[in-house]
Amino acid sequence: MFCTISLILLAFFMVESSKLCSHQCLCYDASNIVDCRSRKFTHIPHTIPHGTWFLDLRENKLAELKTTSFSGIWALQILLLSTNDIQVLQSQALSSLSFLERLDLSHNKLQLLPLDFSEGLTSLKNLQLDHNALEHLKTPSLEHLESLEKLDLSHNYIQVIDVGTFHGLSCLRYLNLAWNRLTVLQGGLLTMQQGLSILLLGHNNISSIETEALSPLKSLTFLGLEANQLESLKFKTFLNLQTLGTHLQLSENPWTCNCELHRVFNKILHVRHLHVDTYWNITCHAPHQLADTSLALVDSHLCMGETATVLLICGTVMVTVVAALVMAERKRKEKKWMQGKHGSESEAPLT
Repeated sequence: MFCTISLILLAFFMVESSKLCSHQCLCYDASNIVDCRSRKFTHIPHTIPHGTWFLDLRENKLAELKTTSFSGIWALQILLLSTNDIQVLQSQALSSLSFLERLDLSHNKLQLLPLDFSEGLTSLKNLQLDHNALEHLKTPSLEHLESLEKLDLSHNYIQVIDVGTFHGLSCLRYLNLAWNRLTVLQGGLLTMQQGLSILLLGHNNISSIETEALSPLKSLTFLGLEANQLESLKFKTFLNLQTLGTHLQLSENPWTCNCELHRVFNKILHVRHLHVDTYWNITCHAPHQLADTSLALVDSHLCMGETATVLLICGTVMVTVVAALVMAERKRKEKKWMQGKHGSESEAPLT
């Protein structure tokens, strides 16, 4: 009986709350969907029905999310805030949205995330922060996103990511960091991402990948490293990538084509679970004689000079050794002859 009364009261509350809908938005009472898109709002309307689970606030003029912006809208599951002018997120601005599963903050002007940004967002599965102005990701800002599966941070200005930033994201499957300003892929950055399937790092300034950086990624199927500043690679970096099958995108880097690079790629190409996509598009940047030439066309010749040098050195060593042996044998014979001569003179009779 009590449960029946509770359900009736809840239904009444939902119906009554729907009457609060702003006249500038479209509210669909039956589905609790509120469409406030392109209404030139400068703040979150106070008349959003409490039972709303889908709220669309895209293409408005919002500049700030306040601590009280979403108070009372506890049922939200999808919140779309892209293409606004959001620069500031006040402390705990999103902490009341414990049922939120998708949050789109793309195409805004965020320069930093507050340290408590993720507090309360334990149900969030999809977070879009692309096309902002983020520069530095600090450790606490994402630590509570324990259910997150997809994170898009592309098209920012990110130069630094604290090593512990992603440690709380153990369910992550997709991570997009393309089109940023990263210079190195650090070991320890992705320690907890054993389920990560897609990692996009293209169009950064990455010139170095630490040896252990990829080793935790047991489920990686695609790694995008195109259009960075890679000149060389260590085979061990990819040998540590123990997966069932991983596609590698490595084109548009300023490769220094030499014997060592040939050896590394040759080894990678012979590892069954590693697949270099568009290998023919991997071109040399240096030496200048090979500029813009596909590595696939010249790789078999890159070690010829080194081989010739080794043969020349070996030949020189052999000649030197033979000459030394000949000289030693000559001296031995001369010494023996001299000893024989002196012996003959000592035995001659005295007159």
